[in-house]
Amino acid sequence: MKKFSSETFLDLKFPGDPQIDPLGKRIVFTISKANEKQDGYDKSIYMYDGRIFQFTTGKDSSPRWSPNGSEIAFVRSNDSGSDLMIINSRGGEAKKVLHIDDQITDLGWLSENEFVLSVAVKEKKESKSNKKVKDDVHEIEKIPFWANGEGFIYNVKKQLFLVKKNGTKKQLTDEKGEIFNFAISPNGKYIAFVEATDIEHHPLVSDLFILEINGKLKKLTGSNLSIGNIAWNPDSSKLAAMISDLAHGSFTNERLFTIDLKGKMKKVCDIDLPKGNSINSDSRGSSPNRIFWTQKGIFFMMTEGPLSKIYMAREDGKVEEVISGQRSVSGFSVSDGGITFLAMDFTSPDELYIYKDGKEKKLSHFNDLKNFKVSTPEYFAVKASDGKKVDAWIMKPVDYEKGRKYPAILEIHGGPRTAYGNAFFLEFQILASNGFAVIFSNPRGSDGYGEKFSYIYGNYGKRDYQDIIEVVDEAIKKYDFIDEKRLGVTGGSYGGFMTNWIVTQTNRFKAAVSQRSISNWISFFGTTDIGYFFGPDQLGGDPWSNTKGYMEMSPLTHVKNVQTPILMIHSMEDYRCYMVEAFQFFTALRYFGKEAKLALFPSENHELSRSGKPYHRIKRLNLIVEWFKKYL
Repeated sequence: MKKFSSETFLDLKFPGDPQIDPLGKRIVFTISKANEKQDGYDKSIYMYDGRIFQFTTGKDSSPRWSPNGSEIAFVRSNDSGSDLMIINSRGGEAKKVLHIDDQITDLGWLSENEFVLSVAVKEKKESKSNKKVKDDVHEIEKIPFWANGEGFIYNVKKQLFLVKKNGTKKQLTDEKGEIFNFAISPNGKYIAFVEATDIEHHPLVSDLFILEINGKLKKLTGSNLSIGNIAWNPDSSKLAAMISDLAHGSFTNERLFTIDLKGKMKKVCDIDLPKGNSINSDSRGSSPNRIFWTQKGIFFMMTEGPLSKIYMAREDGKVEEVISGQRSVSGFSVSDGGITFLAMDFTSPDELYIYKDGKEKKLSHFNDLKNFKVSTPEYFAVKASDGKKVDAWIMKPVDYEKGRKYPAILEIHGGPRTAYGNAFFLEFQILASNGFAVIFSNPRGSDGYGEKFSYIYGNYGKRDYQDIIEVVDEAIKKYDFIDEKRLGVTGGSYGGFMTNWIVTQTNRFKAAVSQRSISNWISFFGTTDIGYFFGPDQLGGDPWSNTKGYMEMSPLTHVKNVQTPILMIHSMEDYRCYMVEAFQFFTALRYFGKEAKLALFPSENHELSRSGKPYHRIKRLNLIVEWFKKYL
């Protein structure tokens, strides 16, 4: 039996974006796998038709069935942009419909001979002279001016295009705001899309628009809501939409509504849970979060505590679980013929499933870990000091021996509105394979437990911090194999903030690894892609109206208290939590003579642990293990 190591990552395959054909007989999906030699990823389309096989060999994504299932359209990425491709669903050579210099972000079939594309169009600079002079100056007049994983976006707008099979294209929209997603009506007459029309001043607000193919545009909402995923009903008379009224800002959970073509809305699901999958994993492919409306009902994902499931709602308000179990559904699609989905659990990464006629069948075995020593998390409930229940788990070290004491690592998730749950985490398994116990939990602020539980507005580092410390206390009390003199703590994003915060508040942790963190809320406000609205939404006010709050909730303010040796891991192109957050904290730590190390990863962004270059992902895991081994 083998133990997990950072190199295990190279052997994993990450399925994503499953798409079932109209008859429910065939499925196309993507497989992403690390290419160690090229320090990148191979991503191709695979098919299931009773067996699973590789269907394309390029850098391909977004496979979509034609309305009658005879062809598949997909996007092929290359150094000069992206290509819209089509291929017969029975196989053969793929045909390029057209090349676009910009990035195709989504696609759909309007008819058997036409497509709708969402394209991130980059504004071309006009030449002001005949001189061939490189103009590399960024002239910026609005915010946000960059986005994590995308770079500068001040000169980029997503627009919708109509494309025919002969390669001709027509721009359908000329929107000044940000188009997030679109849905094509089954009758081919309409395109619905969601747009944030004033992302600079009202970034949480979006509207729903209906575009007739003849060019007539109608706005259905009143610029006072946040619109999420959308889907048409089978007869093209209504839309389903996930909508938040922003009563508690971004802490507000979406509800499911139907909307007719005149804008009349009806609520059909009022469950106070997040719509989509909020469960963390570092071993997952990419799948869009969509909703589907068939003759049976409206299908959507929802996170309930540590689980994500597929539900179906009817227009009469009845909601039922369709796909459940002790696991995390990562992505799915629905046709009248059935449902396909990806799901993982604590001990297995995503695999492909099909659900037809009330029966579920597992179709793939891409990541068989039967030859590995897997540590299975054990659940324990914690009654917090205010009486609330907090879900928590512990993983024993591999080769655990009764009566022996082990160092323990506290892991803290990002968000804070995400959650830990029944999903595979390679990092946790690697720590367990190296002799560490692993503790993780869903404290206040976590998703999946209702708005009230996640609402920590203006209270970062308070109730959430108490919950986390009380989880550690309960773990030490309950599990006698934990050596409370050898505790470590780590986390990324919000978890990185909380790691920074914890080491300024207590000395009980003997080692810390802070990843893609926040140390100073004021600098975060002005340097990141979301800071200008996330700060006010989470902390209350801006740095000028709430200077005291921003300062008091910043770990940097309390840095002189730190006695814990801390490793700071940060990506140099992380525009979600810019690298100045690590710079400031590390500089202050060293200035005051603290034990600290800074690891900077070039050409990486906020997604380093989930989609960074293979060498960097392996290096990051090794740094974490080495740091904890050194001090624990």
